[in-house]
Amino acid sequence: MHTLVSAAVGPTAEIIAAIGDEQLDAPTPCREYDVHALLEHLSYWRPSLVGAARKQLVEPGSSDATLDELVDAWSEPDAWAGTTRMGGPMEMPASLVGEMVLGELVVHGWDVARATGQPVTWDDAVLKVVHQGLGATAKQGREMDLYGPEVLVAADAPLLDRILGLTGRDPRWPA
Repeated sequence: MHTLVSAAVGPTAEIIAAIGDEQLDAPTPCREYDVHALLEHLSYWRPSLVGAARKQLVEPGSSDATLDELVDAWSEPDAWAGTTRMGGPMEMPASLVGEMVLGELVVHGWDVARATGQPVTWDDAVLKVVHQGLGATAKQGREMDLYGPEVLVAADAPLLDRILGLTGRDPRWPA
């Protein structure tokens, strides 16, 4: 598990690096965010996610944690063990938070790629873990209004499409 964050960050970082200033106000499949706001969302939570890997309580938005720091923190096998907190007092299984990190990178990476007309792919190992994690938590995520209603996709659709459907995204969303 500890190598997966690096595999998830790579494509997402490439997408982010290729965004032009003229694309920052483009709408994304994540309805409440345009490209700029979605990038801000990812940056805001990054310090807490780095802290969670290190078993430290870190407020979201409290630093300018980088994607490299996120990779370094979640590359440690201990990051995935035991329990941790993500910007608040509630303890959660560290493996669940790690899966959330992967999901954020893949799903929001896809959101930004789609909004800016960029192709993107992730390693199958990353997608399998994200799909498995979302399969177990998507219903609760919808109840908490974190995801829209499930978008039905074929059972034999590409794994990324099935992930997107679980989060209420239409894999055919037009930019």
